[in-house]
Amino acid sequence: MDKETADHHFDKSKFKEIVMQSKDIIYYCRLKPKPQMMFVNAALEQYFGPGSVKQCYEQPELIYRRLHPDFRDMIQKKWSGDFDYDKPIIQCWLDEDGRERWFEELATPVYEKGELVAIHGILRNIDAWIRLQKDLEYRISHDALTGAFSRNFFERMMKRYDEEVDVPMAIILCDLDELKTVNDRFGHREGDRLIMEAAKILMNFQSEKVLVSRIGGDEFAILVIEMELSEVEKLVEKMDEAIHGYNVRDWPMKMSYGYAFSRSSKGNMERLFEEADRNMYDNKFGKKP
Repeated sequence: MDKETADHHFDKSKFKEIVMQSKDIIYYCRLKPKPQMMFVNAALEQYFGPGSVKQCYEQPELIYRRLHPDFRDMIQKKWSGDFDYDKPIIQCWLDEDGRERWFEELATPVYEKGELVAIHGILRNIDAWIRLQKDLEYRISHDALTGAFSRNFFERMMKRYDEEVDVPMAIILCDLDELKTVNDRFGHREGDRLIMEAAKILMNFQSEKVLVSRIGGDEFAILVIEMELSEVEKLVEKMDEAIHGYNVRDWPMKMSYGYAFSRSSKGNMERLFEEADRNMYDNKFGKKP
């Protein structure tokens, strides 16, 4: 039926009030002979601002400019019919202020003579669920005391670069010296503060290629991805300079380092870790008289 007929039938429906007041976005869109929005409820304007419903009717293609680029291929497949409609569709859109708004969609295809001609569906906002998921992911992948990456994250990256991704790799292990002395003399709270300050210094060097994790009480592991050995050596020197810079301000911070490098990470991560660990302890005990 055309839009006028559809509107007439909808006006007579006892479900009109329920649908119009729904907080979920409910729509019906024709695809053939050309894309045309036949119905969308007012919930759309709650997320995309005043006038977005009218825009959908008059220029339905414009609303899709707000779809996050990462999800455009998936939505194209939904409209083309190359899709599993039995599964919920998780997608991200950008509202009028450019904020990410997340939805879970249940879409139903409409066929005529075996050809996909329309889709109707319901989109439910899941911003709160996404925030909770991201918070849980952050808690799993980050250390609660320092904010550095966690041991769990480090071990997952170790496995990834050992089994899946092959790149030049270095592992730097760092260990605070004399932390027990600090704990015994000033208490564990002061020891924790020293650990946090050490993490802050190391994390100043963090980037896409330098990932800092706290893997033990006073031990940090740093993955250095796709750098040359000379760059790794300079990185360790700069870290050591930063540690010494802290020493002139407060309680002296002492740290031992050990690193290992390979042009190929695949199959070599455990060996690199063990070599870096030996080098760190050689550095630590080599300081003693």
